Amino acid sequence: MTENTSWWSRLKSGLKKTSDKLEDGLKNVFVRKRLDQETLDELEELLILSDMGVETASRLTQELAKEKLDKDITLDEIKTFLADRITEIVTPYALPLTLTNQAPQVILVVGVNGSGKTTTIGKLAKQWSDQGKKVRLVAGDTFRAAAVEQLQVWAQRTGVHLTVGQENADSASLAYDALMQAKNEGCNILIIDTAGRLHNKAGLMDELKKISRVIQKIDPGCPHNVLLVLDATTGQNAHAQVQTFKEMIGVTGLIVTKLDGTAKGGVVVSLCNKFQLPVHAIGVGESVDDLRPFTAQEFARTLVGIDT
Repeated sequence: MTENTSWWSRLKSGLKKTSDKLEDGLKNVFVRKRLDQETLDELEELLILSDMGVETASRLTQELAKEKLDKDITLDEIKTFLADRITEIVTPYALPLTLTNQAPQVILVVGVNGSGKTTTIGKLAKQWSDQGKKVRLVAGDTFRAAAVEQLQVWAQRTGVHLTVGQENADSASLAYDALMQAKNEGCNILIIDTAGRLHNKAGLMDELKKISRVIQKIDPGCPHNVLLVLDATTGQNAHAQVQTFKEMIGVTGLIVTKLDGTAKGGVVVSLCNKFQLPVHAIGVGESVDDLRPFTAQEFARTLVGIDT
């Protein structure tokens, strides 16, 4: 089994809850050969319930109506149509995170607690370390001991350096010290974990802005990337998180986790359609290899249950 085949299998397995829900719904909707308005309305509702969002669902059904309204159509033709259109929507945003010649490239990782943020940082560190990159991590969520402990485990596992402060220490000062260390060590990448306490939105916004402001004293271009980690199981609530963090700090790209535990995988499509931000990677499992670059066609075909 090749690496790509193995990833395809994991993707299919991970998205099975979503694809099964969507395929069962399609079978119930398309009980007539001819595509009429009632069937289109039912399809739009199904797509909304699959967390593709009202705007995306309306776009897809309107495009289908232009081509096939009052014409005969099969279930396979519907699935192919949806896969092709979803591929078109997400392709411009299926962009792997590009490593630059910055020394180091500073990546600020944000997201609400429980989104898989800290685990994602560990997986990224492992992948880049395996590629021969010198990585340093910063345990910037100084209010949550569990986050620090998680990063310590990942740092030990991957052999990367970790900057840790005292409990409730100033995260901006910690990030500043870590960036100085990373520069002195010749690190390629510095990944900064951050707090995710959205119930204290104003305080979190101030904290994130302070981190950026302080590290910019060393490198005015910092942070070079601001990655927002989203939990797919939250469905359309992910939209509110993107909006909030965009307003707080300015997000440059998304990573969507936990697609293996949800029937709400369609949220990735609606996020691309609405926010037009790069989706750098998706997670469909617990292992380090289950966080992979987001590939548009594979995702779209898997989502609607097309086997290859």
